Amino acid sequence: MPTDALAAVFTADNLTVIVIATLYGTFVGAMPGLTATMAVALLVPFTYFMDPVPAISAITATTTTAIFAGDIAGALLRMPGTPASAAYVDDSFRLSQEGSARKILFVSLLTAAIGGIVGVAILALAAPQLARFAIGFSSFENFWLATLGITCAILAGSGTVAKNFASLFLGLFVASIGIDVAVGHPRFTFGNVELYDGVSFIPAMIGLFAMSEVLRNARAGANVERLTLSLESVAAALSGAVGAIGRLKRVIAQSSILGTLIGALPGAGADIAAWIAYALAKRGSKTPERFGKGSIEGIAAGGSANNAGVAGAWTPALVFGIPGDSVTAIAIGVLFMKGLTPGPQIFTNDPTLVGALFGSFFVANIVMVFTGGLAILAATMILKVPRTVLMPMVLLSSLVGAYAITGSTLAIWIVLVLGIAGFFMEENGIPMAPAILGIVLGRVLEDNFMVSMMKSQGDLVAFFERPVAAVLGALTLFLWALLLIRAGLQLTRGRTSAHLTPEET
Repeated sequence: MPTDALAAVFTADNLTVIVIATLYGTFVGAMPGLTATMAVALLVPFTYFMDPVPAISAITATTTTAIFAGDIAGALLRMPGTPASAAYVDDSFRLSQEGSARKILFVSLLTAAIGGIVGVAILALAAPQLARFAIGFSSFENFWLATLGITCAILAGSGTVAKNFASLFLGLFVASIGIDVAVGHPRFTFGNVELYDGVSFIPAMIGLFAMSEVLRNARAGANVERLTLSLESVAAALSGAVGAIGRLKRVIAQSSILGTLIGALPGAGADIAAWIAYALAKRGSKTPERFGKGSIEGIAAGGSANNAGVAGAWTPALVFGIPGDSVTAIAIGVLFMKGLTPGPQIFTNDPTLVGALFGSFFVANIVMVFTGGLAILAATMILKVPRTVLMPMVLLSSLVGAYAITGSTLAIWIVLVLGIAGFFMEENGIPMAPAILGIVLGRVLEDNFMVSMMKSQGDLVAFFERPVAAVLGALTLFLWALLLIRAGLQLTRGRTSAHLTPEET
């Protein structure tokens, strides 16, 4: 990194901006319904009065901490702050209920910081090369990438293959609501113009996870006094988290690298990165049966890939001016506002800014460890609140958070309807995580499929003609074959056990 870039990062003004932005990102990310994208969007008016380096530092620091802070609500209230957090929310929530809330949140915090640092290191060393590969992606590659992400949700789901598919199809159905991308005709809107833009995934996520949890607690009644009976000490939580990270070095390193590479692909971002990393960790784990039921390994894999993907998303944004996700789309607008043009020339025309971006990312991940730690200590006190007080608060924050996203009462109805659906899904052993990924990736999948079909004039062979598309397609079809085999084995075992006598079982 150039000396002048280091000097720009470590000025008193810039460090102050980073500290304030990490505190702000932690607060917004921990609030159910508020996302990293919203946090960055709210920053834009303030960046108008900043110099380029502090403006970019504020965006990177806010994004980094908001992505992690989404895990706090997920672990304590089963309300994931981001779609990526939904990959391991069942693991973190179950461990939280067992009395390990602080430990698993410290694991999330430290793995997020490690993933972010690995991501920015790879970004600094290989940004042009990664972006040169990413820019070659067309609608064919993006289709297979989205399909691969959805397939990983089936692989990583805690239910049977059939139940995972049922959950996924519910998500894909919700994603299909709105204007048809090909012919421009409204689908499943029932004449409601507010549904023309589709169903926002934040109200959907709040409904499936938070509202269904409220309904389950309402059925349980007031005889359960606390969410958990114990809350470990800070020293024990930190010691346990550090020990867990030491045991999971390989998984964290693998997920951090994978998260950076996937995050560098335009449109992929941290969401797909976390799901694929979680699925790979489950496939390579010695205890895959723990995934979805309280696996620290799954939390470490998803958490490190999450923040690594945030850094990776800056690769196409910097090198080609193509946003890797919604946050970098806003950041590109800020750069244009400052008179800077993202693209290959930015490395030669504005090397100080690029170096300062890398440095700010690194510093933000370090500062996040301290601000995130304070947030964990404050947030975990919520576990001492009786359920009869806490659940109405969760209900209120769910409805307010959903309304704040869209500014429409329709979001409240979405929360209620999907909350009831999520309640019955849980009652019948159908996992909700695949449904969330279906909602997030359904439109991406359809858009790229329709564009590809138009390009190829309906020729399906075209989906395998490009080298990268052929590799991704072959991998996806291979995973589908594994799923079919697994489904057949599960069906066979089910029939066998149904015919066994009680003595034989």
